[in-house]
Amino acid sequence: MSDKTEFNRLWWHSRRGMLELDVLLIPFLEEAYRDLPAEDQARYHKLITCEDTDIFEWFMQRSRPEDPDLQRIVNIILKRVQPD
Repeated sequence: MSDKTEFNRLWWHSRRGMLELDVLLIPFLEEAYRDLPAEDQARYHKLITCEDTDIFEWFMQRSRPEDPDLQRIVNIILKRVQPD
């Protein structure tokens, strides 16, 4: 499968049922994902398999993922939209 096909598939899986998640995930995917190390790209793949309600809670910082891999990718995305 080509990289473009895989990226398009990832793009569609990044589209969620909540606008709040779409405005975080789609720009991150389009603008930052390709520059991530392979380990963080794998973490992003893991993130988008999670439930929307969980992802929303993590991005709103109401809770934290128990999985350290998920916590890392959530932090990366949050840092991108909330720089120091």
